[in-house]
Amino acid sequence: MAMIPSFFGNRRSNVFDPFSLDVWDPFKDFPLSSSLTSQTPETSAFVNTRIDWKETPEAHVFKADVPGLKKEEVKVEVEDDRVLQISGERNVEKEDKNDTWHRVERSSGKFMRRFRLPENAKMDQIKASMENGVLTVTVPKLEVKKPDVKAIDISG
Repeated sequence: MAMIPSFFGNRRSNVFDPFSLDVWDPFKDFPLSSSLTSQTPETSAFVNTRIDWKETPEAHVFKADVPGLKKEEVKVEVEDDRVLQISGERNVEKEDKNDTWHRVERSSGKFMRRFRLPENAKMDQIKASMENGVLTVTVPKLEVKKPDVKAIDISG
């Protein structure tokens, strides 16, 4: 496998490794003033909250990874205009002055994700459950009424 030098510093990347976690970030060195793009301690978990949304014949199902959170620390809300909001907060672990931290990788802070639900969602029958760090929100779908088709005899 060939190693290709980078034109952006001393980094070298292995082009042939699709599973490499060493991903070049072109915006890493730019100062960002936008509150949506910059990570602060208050929003660092916001970016890391992963949510899957799948549609089955019966329902829309959302699955959110919220490891280490209790159900009391997560909120699921629906607004009048068909917006599902999943939010919560992971608190920072209390530091002891005698502790020596070698690495801090777990994110903390608030997170919030919003999804506009389609017209076929039954807004009054939404259910949520949490098991093993995965929040599952199930939004049942309205039954699509198939049009009645009546065959017409052709005379003649």
